[in-house]
Amino acid sequence: MAVFHDVRFPAGVSFGATGGPEWRNEIVPLTSGFEQRNARWAQSRRHYDAGTGVRSLADLDEVMTFFEARRGSLHAFRFRDPFDHLSCRSGQKPAAGDQYLGKGDGINGRFQLVKHYGEYVRTITKAQGGSVRVAVNGVEKLEARDFTVELIAGQIVFGKDRIPPTGARVTAGFSFDVPSRFDTDRLTISIRSFAAGEIPTIPIVEVKA
Repeated sequence: MAVFHDVRFPAGVSFGATGGPEWRNEIVPLTSGFEQRNARWAQSRRHYDAGTGVRSLADLDEVMTFFEARRGSLHAFRFRDPFDHLSCRSGQKPAAGDQYLGKGDGINGRFQLVKHYGEYVRTITKAQGGSVRVAVNGVEKLEARDFTVELIAGQIVFGKDRIPPTGARVTAGFSFDVPSRFDTDRLTISIRSFAAGEIPTIPIVEVKA
């Protein structure tokens, strides 16, 4: 049975990977010369090629071991997107006011981590432990005392006596990984080709896990 393995793809390799988000849209040309555009996906999906991050035989060995442990594409894992893994801009540190999560109602104590890209709101799961900072009406709260974090689901859970009051603005800052899997069941790598500078292809795709 396929499950999510709460382990991260080798970070040194992932930070040399190429890739980015993909949207799936349908474009229908009309007889009038105009066109109709429809979004088939509610959320974007990311694709990567980690082969560009392999710089040594040690990297290659680490990836091969990781690939075998995941049984190819069977089990998903954490992947650190080299371009987008923070609630803030690259080069900055996450702050408790980075992302707006919602308003309190005095009853709900659970809030989903999200990241805003203009009007598009991306659901964030697989938060990094120890990185989540939370504020209510601009006042930062303390993890363990005021709230806990469900890292796999990417959700903040306030204690029963710490639930944000009605109208309170809840925000958070964090770093996160992308739930992903190998987009292949076979890695083809030649030591001779690698020594000659040929980069192996290691396709990875985001999954909703």
